[in-house]
Amino acid sequence: MLYLDMLFTFMKISLFSFGGGYAILAMIQQEIVLKHHWLTQAEFQDIVAISQMTPGPIAINAATFVGYRQAGFWGSLVCTLGVITPSILVMLGISISYARL
Repeated sequence: MLYLDMLFTFMKISLFSFGGGYAILAMIQQEIVLKHHWLTQAEFQDIVAISQMTPGPIAINAATFVGYRQAGFWGSLVCTLGVITPSILVMLGISISYARL
């Protein structure tokens, strides 16, 4: 149940937040710290610092860290897939529509 909750939470974050990595941080904080209590505020601040230092998008780095803290390797995989799946599905839909036109 935790895996599904993490997957759908990060899919929602990815699907409904616009404006890049820094804009998505507010929604991640709302969901992870305030709603689900998966991390404390101090741990979230550590995520922001670590995500800025490591290569790659901030949202993916943050999702991977949250998943790892909650459920180890499989949790990090589920959360990372939750962040990238909506973008992949939207781009797939646009590509198929474009190819048909």
